[in-house]
Amino acid sequence: MALALVASRALAGLQAPEVAVEVHLANGLPQFTIVGLPDTEVKESRDRVRAAIINSGFEFPARRITVNLAPADLPKDSGRFDLPIAVGILVAAGIIQCPHLSDYEFAGELALSGQLRGVRGALAMACQTSRAGKSFILPRVSANEAALVGSGQVYAADSLLQVCAHLNGVQACDLAEVNLDASQDVYPDLADVKGQMAARYALEVAAAGGHSLLFVGPPGTGKSMLAARLPGILPEMSEEEALASAAIQSLGSQGFRAEKWRQRPFRAPHHTASAVALVGGGSDPRPGEVSLAHHGVLFLDELPEFERKVLEVLREPLESQVINISRAGRQACFPADFQLLAAMNPCPCGYMGHASGRCQCTPEQIARYVGKLSGPLLDRIDMHVQVPALAAGELASVSTGEASPQIRLRVQQARDRQLQRQGCCNARLSGLALEQHASAEPAALALLADALDRLGLSARSYHRILRIARTIADMNGDLGLNRQHMLQAIQLRRSGLAL
Repeated sequence: MALALVASRALAGLQAPEVAVEVHLANGLPQFTIVGLPDTEVKESRDRVRAAIINSGFEFPARRITVNLAPADLPKDSGRFDLPIAVGILVAAGIIQCPHLSDYEFAGELALSGQLRGVRGALAMACQTSRAGKSFILPRVSANEAALVGSGQVYAADSLLQVCAHLNGVQACDLAEVNLDASQDVYPDLADVKGQMAARYALEVAAAGGHSLLFVGPPGTGKSMLAARLPGILPEMSEEEALASAAIQSLGSQGFRAEKWRQRPFRAPHHTASAVALVGGGSDPRPGEVSLAHHGVLFLDELPEFERKVLEVLREPLESQVINISRAGRQACFPADFQLLAAMNPCPCGYMGHASGRCQCTPEQIARYVGKLSGPLLDRIDMHVQVPALAAGELASVSTGEASPQIRLRVQQARDRQLQRQGCCNARLSGLALEQHASAEPAALALLADALDRLGLSARSYHRILRIARTIADMNGDLGLNRQHMLQAIQLRRSGLAL
């Protein structure tokens, strides 16, 4: 007797091949074999599935069982195959009788008692089952996450016994419901930041146009504090953006929490992170930090402390918004539409330019420190902004800065203008679209040409200044670019001239 069950693709939507589970019962010695490049976790499912079936009150077939995970050249990992394998065995043994079995897909790890445990990537798998028009049965702990897809039927089950009752028409499993906590996490408020008006304005420009930003300043000036408040002033995520971001996060080792739905991801890896951790990879490629920050913020604190070869891998995704990973046995393409925010000190001791005069770094030491960052990488960061140390009076004063909700409203209005005009944020403008929508007055273009000669800016800097100026104009509600817009854009681009 043979049966083919289609299991969900673990990397749904990421061009992963379809995984099929085949169960075959044949006469011979009792034997349970799994083939199809299973890893250790999948091989161990033999014992989990056998114990779960017996402890659920069913008789385990005393015949030879062969489970084939197809295609044979795709490595299989995680415990999500437990439930499909158990269902396949019970169907082949005649215990489950369901004429519409091909309308279902299954994923879930089995405990020895037959209870179901959560799986990683539930939301990503639900996206694929929804596109295929199939119902999805998975553990209750993962069902709320999968239900965020909003289309298709997602059933929540607590045990193998419940799945059998559902398929046999005895008692249907509960339909999963989206259960979002009303008390969602609140973003840190920009009103907490004292002073730093130039840095606050740069942060608002970055949020309005989707630009990348580098803060340069001594220790303790609020660079990290400012960075943590960027997600709170970004425009609200659309349904499509929220689903794409959550699906990628669900594939990560930490998974996705339903209470984070429609919240911009903020990823801040430590400077000891490897290149693979940053962009993804491995023998079976998985998304890295740049993909986990999809439609959110990637914050790199202490930028020069990262290894140079690690930072260099950011150059391509900053331009293309995707990351292509190639390995000998497999290739993968992950989305990486993130907003880069970085912070660094101006010198090794951190106090160059400080009013206290504490800096003792030599020009050679400063050049060596800044030289850890390559020119091509710095050229790809839209704005370089100084964050100076605050005077004692400013620190002791009561904060009078605007709160994040007020700034977010202006940012949303500026972003709406961009989407209505060109269908994307200004940071993504290029080619003919940039020439069309960032047209400037002759005086503004003359100023930009003069800055290009005096400051030795590259062609990439020229276009990035145009994008920043377009964002400043959108924030002011202006149709064209004038000299003032261009001057502010040049200042934001090159205010960190110490670099």
